[in-house]
Amino acid sequence: MGPRFRMLLSVVVVLVATGLLVPASVAGQSADDGWTLPRTPDGHPDLGGVWANNSATPLERPEVWADKERLTDEELAALLVASNAAVGDGDALFGDQLVLAAIAGIEATSYDPTTGNYNQFWIAERDFDNRTSLVIDPPAGRIPDLTPEAQERRRHGVARRDEHPADTYTDRPLQERCVSYGVPRLGAGYNSYYQVFQSADHVVFLNEMIHDARVIPIDGQPHLADRVRQLHGDSRGHWDGDTLVIETTNYSSQARFRGASDNLHMVERLTRVGPRTLDYEVTITDPTTWTRPWTVMIPLMGSDDAIFEYACHEGNIGMEGILAGHRAEERETTAESGSK
Repeated sequence: MGPRFRMLLSVVVVLVATGLLVPASVAGQSADDGWTLPRTPDGHPDLGGVWANNSATPLERPEVWADKERLTDEELAALLVASNAAVGDGDALFGDQLVLAAIAGIEATSYDPTTGNYNQFWIAERDFDNRTSLVIDPPAGRIPDLTPEAQERRRHGVARRDEHPADTYTDRPLQERCVSYGVPRLGAGYNSYYQVFQSADHVVFLNEMIHDARVIPIDGQPHLADRVRQLHGDSRGHWDGDTLVIETTNYSSQARFRGASDNLHMVERLTRVGPRTLDYEVTITDPTTWTRPWTVMIPLMGSDDAIFEYACHEGNIGMEGILAGHRAEERETTAESGSK
């Protein structure tokens, strides 16, 4: 933990104790005690609308919070102050970068100093709560270890990318090619909005990022045959009381969620717990990738904003630059070899 964060914590403790600073409220709490769960004409909870994942809670519990499942109100208030200092006028802080920079007491620096980065203008205001990780199982708040098989796949993948970083567009990640950010997408703060459309027999889950739309039957249809493989898998839903449960199988080997294989199996649970809060719980299982299943819970917050068109292909001049740049590197290497 950085010295600046420790100093901020000591100051915030005094301010909270004297009533001069009110700790931030937990994201998703509502003072509306009279709220009633809205329902569709067929009697199921109404999950429709736009929901945002702008949570500042890191995916995995930072080492400095290894034995701490939740922050105190004083610690949370100090984290908010440190986060504002970390943002400054610098580069954008995606995902866990915001909290990690705040803990370390440093201002953001670009993760890509060669070509630069987005600045913080493009990042949504983040939602804070007392939790120290989105991972709720295992209880340590960390993603389980990779299996030996997955470690070997990762080593092979790194070696392949080092040797052939951009021979062709297929060497580049799917998201860089504007194909898909994958399912599930757990990233927060940047185009991390979702829209749910709901009928009696289908639910549509629309990602703002690359406008991926999953059309999910909830009428008891069986999964597709195992030979049919898709980037987003094959999803089927059902109601468990007031919780919508979605099971996804049949992932393509090209999906590669966090290095997973085509044995990936996902179960999502969506539960509306307040007028503007939708608890989104995801359990990931792949025995050929992780040593045990793991579960994430993200409180999605209701938004009055519309989903924006993500015109990725239309503006993807970056791919041209990446491939052209690598061709230039190859010519330079060839020229240097010839001059020796």
